[in-house]
Amino acid sequence: MQQLLSDEIRGFMQNASWIRKMFEAGVELKKKYGKENVFDFSLGNPDLPPPPEVKQALFEIAQTADQPFALGYMPNAGFMETRAALAEKISAEQSAAVPPENIIVTCGAAGGINVFFRAVLVPGDEVICPAPYFVEYGFYAGNFGGKLVPVKCKEDFSLNVEALEQAITPATRAVIVNSPNNPTGQIYSQSELAALADVLRRASKKFGRLIYLVSDEPYRFLNFDGLEIPSIFANYEASVVIGSFSKSLSLAGERIGYIAVSPSLEGASELVAGLTLTNRILGFVNAPTVAQSIIKKCINSQVNLDIYRRRRDLMAQVLTEVGIKFNMPHGAFYFFPKSPTEDESIFVNALLEQRVLVVPGRGFGLSGYFRMVFCVEDHVILGAKEPMLRAMDSLK
Repeated sequence: MQQLLSDEIRGFMQNASWIRKMFEAGVELKKKYGKENVFDFSLGNPDLPPPPEVKQALFEIAQTADQPFALGYMPNAGFMETRAALAEKISAEQSAAVPPENIIVTCGAAGGINVFFRAVLVPGDEVICPAPYFVEYGFYAGNFGGKLVPVKCKEDFSLNVEALEQAITPATRAVIVNSPNNPTGQIYSQSELAALADVLRRASKKFGRLIYLVSDEPYRFLNFDGLEIPSIFANYEASVVIGSFSKSLSLAGERIGYIAVSPSLEGASELVAGLTLTNRILGFVNAPTVAQSIIKKCINSQVNLDIYRRRRDLMAQVLTEVGIKFNMPHGAFYFFPKSPTEDESIFVNALLEQRVLVVPGRGFGLSGYFRMVFCVEDHVILGAKEPMLRAMDSLK
């Protein structure tokens, strides 16, 4: 039989995302036992409906759909009105005056990261990230010949700045951080980011090569304890912020996000021009027209944060009663508890036997832990307690 796929993709498929593996296992279990008898904490798919403003925006957009070019092409960087709305919001978040010209509207944050890596990476370049991390980062860097270099965080999931510095080599092109973090829910502090920025300045000078700091911020609004989410732009000049509205507006399927380039970056206009080109030549062409129009109208709206906060507290209660150790997540909608077994796959399989689906920590670059989402209904969280207790008993 002829080989249909490249060796690389065949390898990726054999070691496919643990998140998707568990999600697909959940689909089969729900067919067999009924949805109400399966407790699925595998996939971070926002379950809250979009806020009412999104429905109103869609109605208004539909009224103009019969006009010429209503859903046609626009500049590859996006509608200037959408970029202006994004610039105003990002300027407030980053405490920096970001002009609309420094914004590229993208097909989600994932699209934005790929657009950025295509513009700045050459084969052999390295991208450093704290571990645990969103596993797709490795694929995104690899798409353009780059290599992801994970660096283990401290025990409380804060940045290990010293270890990050030791990981930098002449091949380092970027460091990517994700705060609030998937999978830990950690929010990096001002002191951590300032120290990291100092490291990157020294390393850029030492190796004679600019090292970018990329901040992946799709969970920025999911900040449950009112902690400061520091400005990346205020800390480091050669930085970009990449985000989306998948979580804040429950628009994950609409694939709408952005790249914002620091106004302090020397030559920012050249980077923006390159990003605009890679947005096009990667086949995205431009972010979806309808989604851009929704953002323009709803940029200051969001789903109810209190619902996610209540679910976080419920899950903390259940994990405590089951006897699972964890760090309380300050943001995002994930717990990353410590497994009661050194090899977390043993516990993950014990949970699976009880129809509780979680994702092994090795799927995020850190064994000995597992991830649970809490973007699920309250009764799923509370209903998982007894099955989890049975799983714990089965280990004795």
